[in-house]
Amino acid sequence: MGKKAVVLLSGGLDSTVALHVAKRDYDELYALSFTYGQLHSKELACAQWQGEHAGVKEHRIVELKLDAWGDCSLTHAAEPIEPGNVQRTSTPNTYVPARNMVFLSVAASYAEAVGASTIFIGVSEVDYSGYVDCREEFIVQMEAAINAGTERKLTHGDPIRIMAPFIHMRKADEVLLGAKLGVDFSHTWTCYQGDEKPCGVCDSCLLRAKAFAEAGVPDPLG
Repeated sequence: MGKKAVVLLSGGLDSTVALHVAKRDYDELYALSFTYGQLHSKELACAQWQGEHAGVKEHRIVELKLDAWGDCSLTHAAEPIEPGNVQRTSTPNTYVPARNMVFLSVAASYAEAVGASTIFIGVSEVDYSGYVDCREEFIVQMEAAINAGTERKLTHGDPIRIMAPFIHMRKADEVLLGAKLGVDFSHTWTCYQGDEKPCGVCDSCLLRAKAFAEAGVPDPLG
């Protein structure tokens, strides 16, 4: 029986490259995406395209209602997205409370159901916007919690692992890796806005532009 992995696939740059890393190393992939009250679906459309073209065995889109509370600018149109600042030291208002914790919990349930040993997530604590749920400390403790609350380790002898291959990687190196793995970056969406073209000024756009420039790779989204 081949190795199975669940990939958290948003359709952004990080999760798409993570998908291709998983494709390289695992035999059977299960992609998991979410609608959680975000104000646009551009990223999700890219996730669907990437999952189809990567040949995943199954792609599930799970509906959550994380917009039912809080005032995150990604889920509430009345809250303007803060101007981009790649040097920021505080958490921006695009942070969705405990989003990665929720996503990983659902992924753990999915992984246990399909017999997958690994969950891939494309977080990094090198080039990021200061989200607390993108840090290695969180990933390590979340993995421990998952294995304390699931049966895989008891029944198979091995735990469910959370693979965060970019946790200590510069986004520029991630772009280079993606190019090497044949990622079609034209079908990724990073911008916090859902317009026809990326806004070019939000945190995500600035980090993406910096990464492609440092990597010396043209960004097909300009």
